[in-house]
Amino acid sequence: MKHTVEVTVVSGKGGTGKTVFVSSLARLLNDKVMADCDVDAPDLHLLLKPQILRAQSFTGGKIASIDGDRCIGCGQCAEYCRFDAIHPAAATDGTRYRVDTIACEGCAVCYYACPEGAAEMRDNQNGNWYVSATDFGPLVHACLDPAEENSGKLVSIVRKEARVIAERDGLKYVIVDGPPGIGCPVISSVTGADLMIIVTEPTVSGLHDCERVASLARHFGIRAAAVINKYDINIEASERAEQFFRSQGIELLGKIPYGLEVSRAIADARLVVDEENSPVAQELRSAAAALEHLLETIGSETAVPDQHGTADYDRRTAR
Repeated sequence: MKHTVEVTVVSGKGGTGKTVFVSSLARLLNDKVMADCDVDAPDLHLLLKPQILRAQSFTGGKIASIDGDRCIGCGQCAEYCRFDAIHPAAATDGTRYRVDTIACEGCAVCYYACPEGAAEMRDNQNGNWYVSATDFGPLVHACLDPAEENSGKLVSIVRKEARVIAERDGLKYVIVDGPPGIGCPVISSVTGADLMIIVTEPTVSGLHDCERVASLARHFGIRAAAVINKYDINIEASERAEQFFRSQGIELLGKIPYGLEVSRAIADARLVVDEENSPVAQELRSAAAALEHLLETIGSETAVPDQHGTADYDRRTAR
């Protein structure tokens, strides 16, 4: 069996153009499954216009509830709750205490404190995830409900399902649109990936945060490449970014110029890479070609050997 190469596109901060780049890869790369792991604020589906084939609820944790039939009103649950999520209740059904589901963190202290077993921990639906079809191939995406947590767990589910589809259908690549930052959902998006692509911009915050995400790649031993978006709004800062990437051994795939056609395309829910005469589209196509060459190299390096010690033949390369 051949090795599916997984690529996660990240950015140290939001607004760098990461999803625009990923949507371009959806158009330009073949033989792949897309995964939107920015589950707190997913937007790749706005450009890829998916048709949902399967929807699944996501239960990322537990939430407390009080069984009114068993509650004796001792108040120990409220006393031990450090989140002030349990309060006296004057309910007609005999319930003496109620749980504020917004404040409850699912820590289960009330469950262990209650002498009558009236405090229960129930599954809490935190969002949904989907398997969809697009004009560019399969897409796995998700959406965390407002103010819900466990986004890292939901990211892991999306990545796992994308890899299942890739292996089932014999696809070469899993392309992941990761969340911004360096927190838990980002770590869940990049751990075990074959390549991390850092999309940055030539601003003070952009350069600072791309250094942070590059340090994340070093920490986990993940190979990294980079794209500088809107490079021409600050040539000096772009040169500093290039110097940094060079010093870290991070391959620069491309430098995308600034263009108003990007904003117009996003407003119309179109792919800017489809603009034939656009300098932005031309550079996106060039960056995608450089990435495809790099992925072929990574694929040959990480191919899974068969029982005879040689890499399996990929039928798709003979098409």
